[in-house]
Amino acid sequence: MSIILDHVRYTYESGTTHRSDALKDISLKIDDGEFIGLIGHTGSGKSTLVQHLNGLLMPTSGSIYFDGKDISDSDYDKKELRRHVGLVFQYPEHQLFESDVFSDVVFGPRNMGLDKKAAELTAYKALESVGIPHDLFYVSPFDLSGGQKRRVAIAGVLAMNPDVLVLDEPTAGLDPAGRDEILSLIKKLHDEKKITVILVSHSMEDVANYVGRIIVMNDGMIFLDDTPKNVFAHYTELEDIGLSAPAVTYIMAALKKKGLNVDTGATTIDEALYSILGALRR
Repeated sequence: MSIILDHVRYTYESGTTHRSDALKDISLKIDDGEFIGLIGHTGSGKSTLVQHLNGLLMPTSGSIYFDGKDISDSDYDKKELRRHVGLVFQYPEHQLFESDVFSDVVFGPRNMGLDKKAAELTAYKALESVGIPHDLFYVSPFDLSGGQKRRVAIAGVLAMNPDVLVLDEPTAGLDPAGRDEILSLIKKLHDEKKITVILVSHSMEDVANYVGRIIVMNDGMIFLDDTPKNVFAHYTELEDIGLSAPAVTYIMAALKKKGLNVDTGATTIDEALYSILGALRR
């Protein structure tokens, strides 16, 4: 189920002295099964953009189509849209509200109309899929660690069986080990469930090893939209807008300048190692 944005604009506090154009003429298509990194510095418009994907925000102008239907139509069922496009907020506390973990995750399926048994089975599978141990099912979600809260928030969305999973800064505030755990989990969910994943981040390092496409936003507009290799090739332009490429990109560029015939398009450590060893053998 593809998502198409057609000349989408969004203005905060339109008609006031505090008017702010958060999105400026955004046009793009998100196809089934893609794993996309949506990158941009704070204030670039990336969080505003993803809140349009499931109708939390509606365009000031332009259109958004989900599975060929305009979500702005008066008879469009936005509740059904949010079942298909699940959004995990940056701070899991914004999504956790029940007295225990299991009740929190089972709420969505019950709200969808599933009977008690089916909803509980769906919640159980969702919690297992994100690696929450059984002994935490009936503790307060607010007693969990930051990484565990993220997993529960993801499980709550997965329990709705979405076709698209949108994660807004899912690694914010986590230590390096926690970041790797969450990103590996998201990659595993994408590979196994074949759902579309949109990963919002301000860090190229976070997405370099995982996504197949990167959309870079700047000042409410799409700055770059391409494969990681092609996006990172513009590392000097990325620096101009307050971003940076992964460390691998800079290392390979430096080695190339020193005369070593390496692949400057390497985006992961494994690719870089293979290229460096090959260059040394030659």
